[in-house]
Amino acid sequence: MRPFPHHLAQAQQEWSATYRQLAERPGCTELRHRLYWLSAQLFFHPYWQQQRPSPAAWRELRDLGRSDGDVSERLHR
Repeated sequence: MRPFPHHLAQAQQEWSATYRQLAERPGCTELRHRLYWLSAQLFFHPYWQQQRPSPAAWRELRDLGRSDGDVSERLHR
């Protein structure tokens, strides 16, 4: 697994949680706005500044965000 910065992995975890909440309450404008904001944070994060992420990198980050528990433990495996 790639060594993602903690704040990038945390943003992905928040994105996943917000997405699940939005699935339960599809008309919630506040959640949609939060999801858009988090999407921009993830896509334009400085970590990707040197090179845009490959599909495999996005997949690893999304898998990291879907997991339960503490992100920091999974960052350094």
